[in-house]
Amino acid sequence: MKVQSLRLIPLALVAILTGCTEPVVELASAQSLNLDEHSPQFTAKAYIEHNEVYNAESVIPPQCYTKTEGVHNPCYACHQTYSKDTERPNQMRDGDLQGTYEFSDLGIKNHWRNLFIDRTELISSITDQDITNWVNTDNYTPFIQKLKSNSDWHGEITPIENLAYPTLAFNTDGFAKDGSGWVAFNYKPFPSTFWPTNGSTGDVMIRLPMDFQTRGGVYKKEVYLANLSLVELTLKGLTRISTPEIDENEVGVDLNQDGSLTRVTEILATDHYVGDTKAALAYQLYPEGTEFLHTVRYIGVDEHGNIFNAPRMKEVRYMKKHAFKSKQHLASSYYREAKEKAFENLPQTLYLGDKGINNTFGWTINGYIEDEKGELRQQHEQELAFCNGCHKTIGSTYDQTFSFARKVTGKKGWGYINLKSMSDVPNKGQTQGEFLTYMQRVGGGDEFRQNQEMLARWFKPDGKLDADKVRRSQSLYELITPSPARAQSLNKAYLTIVKEQSYLFGRDATLVKAHNVLTEVDETQQPLEPEHRYVWDLQLDWNADQNITNSNVKMSK
Repeated sequence: MKVQSLRLIPLALVAILTGCTEPVVELASAQSLNLDEHSPQFTAKAYIEHNEVYNAESVIPPQCYTKTEGVHNPCYACHQTYSKDTERPNQMRDGDLQGTYEFSDLGIKNHWRNLFIDRTELISSITDQDITNWVNTDNYTPFIQKLKSNSDWHGEITPIENLAYPTLAFNTDGFAKDGSGWVAFNYKPFPSTFWPTNGSTGDVMIRLPMDFQTRGGVYKKEVYLANLSLVELTLKGLTRISTPEIDENEVGVDLNQDGSLTRVTEILATDHYVGDTKAALAYQLYPEGTEFLHTVRYIGVDEHGNIFNAPRMKEVRYMKKHAFKSKQHLASSYYREAKEKAFENLPQTLYLGDKGINNTFGWTINGYIEDEKGELRQQHEQELAFCNGCHKTIGSTYDQTFSFARKVTGKKGWGYINLKSMSDVPNKGQTQGEFLTYMQRVGGGDEFRQNQEMLARWFKPDGKLDADKVRRSQSLYELITPSPARAQSLNKAYLTIVKEQSYLFGRDATLVKAHNVLTEVDETQQPLEPEHRYVWDLQLDWNADQNITNSNVKMSK
């Protein structure tokens, strides 16, 4: 184990290094582009191969450099202060960042160079059939086989049989059919980076430790389902939650607290989890040993033009809560972070080798990404440092995570992600749809206001959102999935990044050069006027959605 203290070191003698090799499809060379001052002068591979730190402020994501013009606010989705909830373990309270830039001298410059490259020429030689063949290839199964056969590998191995093909991998309740303990859930994608129209599809699975799955040492699905439901209940701060039918006799606990052991479809809040575990519930915190598996995938397009989660994975992301930290313990971690920033120290990443990184808030994080040939590999420590930008200290998260707090609450939320089953419900405390609100506040269908298809589809010629049209949308699928043509272009654009291995310069599959993005921040300017700053909770009011179903029509082929 070592602490990687990120620092900038002048890059030397890297001009001799070339770009990527053995492309599956022939791409135009980077040299053929008219590169401006923001385009890469050295390859990202060169920085990694020479162990030179490219961006010590990689925890600042590309979206933080959006030109707001004082009114366009994508910032509120991450930066929040919850003054009314004094028991909330997340004590970042960074809502003020909607109104001020607080970057280090290094962070003032936008290092995400890939935002400023027009990829039109690069993708011109990739045919639709080439990219279709690429995205429909399973690269997860051989990745797991490679880890299993590597006796020198000391990190986690997370097999799920047929994960590339979710309808084969999970049953209707979301439980993996292979008995691995992974459970998929139906959740609303975070705005707007995780909307398929902006580049990727994806899913998330949760797994609790074995003693949360057993009673008397014997696996019992009903014990496991009860504990999963209790995790959701405490994370969302609920007093009761619906569940698929559970036989309380199998659990040995009166879950609905009616004085008898019967078959129930609702659980009430309690102090401890059930089964063999002795763990106590903690408000808005997961129990120790909780794991998440998140796949980021290409956009699948079937023969009828339908969008689905492609078999090929761009990334596989893994988190494990290796240590439980109480609210008080977490407070000291937030204080330490604030103190380091006050002393103008650059962010540090605690690198654990094969195991990934420690975010110092109780979570181990690991990530895998495609190599030049499309095979999944562990991310380099510089690439992994990027993960801390979202899963460490931002105000909107629940125990440093996003997706589970956005799960369709209760019984209807157990099952693989299904955009066709959800409509645009509001956030807690709001009255109109979350995505409608987001597009109004941002002024576009993505943070950078450059998704032309979303602008043409949902905005009027004068640039204002057609709110009535958005309200008439039948599902999230209609609202946030791209046309087949855009999906193919986005897949091709991302493939060029894979061939370059230029992830250090940005992973956003942008088609043309970004115009609504700052290359350098002027800290004397307010990012947003006071009337355009908002209080927001990433949790959702699912009671407002009367259309949620457990339909078998999934975001998978």
